[in-house]
Amino acid sequence: MRLTTSTLRIGFYTAILLYLAGDLFVFSGPLRQWMRRGLPDSPQSIAKATEKGVVARVANRPILASQVERAAKERLWLRGLTMDSLTAVQQQDERKAALGELIDHELLRAASKEEAAALAVSDAELNDAVKRLASRFESPEEMRAQLATESIGSDKELRLRLGARLQQQRFIEGRIAPKIRVSEHEARAWFDAHAAELARPERIEAQQVFVSTLQRDAAEARALLEKALGELTAKQKDFAAIAAELSEDPRSKVDGGKLGWMTRDRLPGDFAAPVFALPLNRPTLVRTKLGWHLVEVTGRKPSEPRNFDEAKAEVTAALEAVKRRDAVREFRKTLREAGRSSIEVLDDLFTE
Repeated sequence: MRLTTSTLRIGFYTAILLYLAGDLFVFSGPLRQWMRRGLPDSPQSIAKATEKGVVARVANRPILASQVERAAKERLWLRGLTMDSLTAVQQQDERKAALGELIDHELLRAASKEEAAALAVSDAELNDAVKRLASRFESPEEMRAQLATESIGSDKELRLRLGARLQQQRFIEGRIAPKIRVSEHEARAWFDAHAAELARPERIEAQQVFVSTLQRDAAEARALLEKALGELTAKQKDFAAIAAELSEDPRSKVDGGKLGWMTRDRLPGDFAAPVFALPLNRPTLVRTKLGWHLVEVTGRKPSEPRNFDEAKAEVTAALEAVKRRDAVREFRKTLREAGRSSIEVLDDLFTE
């Protein structure tokens, strides 16, 4: 029997296919191992990613340690805190929370992508967003340096990123809008249950002359104000003249010492307690941790209730805020569950 060239070729190709099938699906040969090393979840790929600072991936999109650090610092900045003010455990908790938000951002980016056209952002909105971002930095140079750590090297790239954020916010609002509406019935029911808390608090109108003891002997400061009190009582000088001459409170000094109408929660505790206890029109010396004050209460309004119509806008806004917080939390939870298979956390520091 003679073997033709075509028969030999078929046999050769068949042998190759059989070898490839065996390599890939049966005995895990060199080819399969080579391909496996190139997969995103292979130990080799993960090692390369972590060397580049990747701490997590969402649908193979990397999240860098530098991004997590900046997001954590921004979370703290919004609350008036810094990393230095936290313990090591608290710092890591903040980083974990920041990573969670970045993961949710990537999931949201993918979910809202199909509706990008309907969520278009105007130039005016982008300009406002850029201004708000710039206000967080002390200088344009500091802002550019920080943006560079996130691979944002141009105004165009920055506007694209901010536009995407705004689109995502609209996407969320569209999904949660029905859940955050507050009916008048809900608002009235909440008002009826909390009417006492919504009453207008007691208020006083006062004026002061303040002398600091931070860089002056306390006895000297008191002596200055005792002399001023004597001049005031003898009607040798009026309160405004004394404030203009002695007061070290720059805001009230230029207005005759007037502090205006105040509630207790606007004042430091060691000042509020004695001042709210003063009778009307009786100038008195008051000591606080900052210094000595010559204070006169010139008006007083007692606590008084508010009716529903007066408090409706405040109550509605508060209930909407609570509903929005809960709806966003639930939406993010649903989004995370739907995208769980696409999330990889590569750094052990961010795993429980």
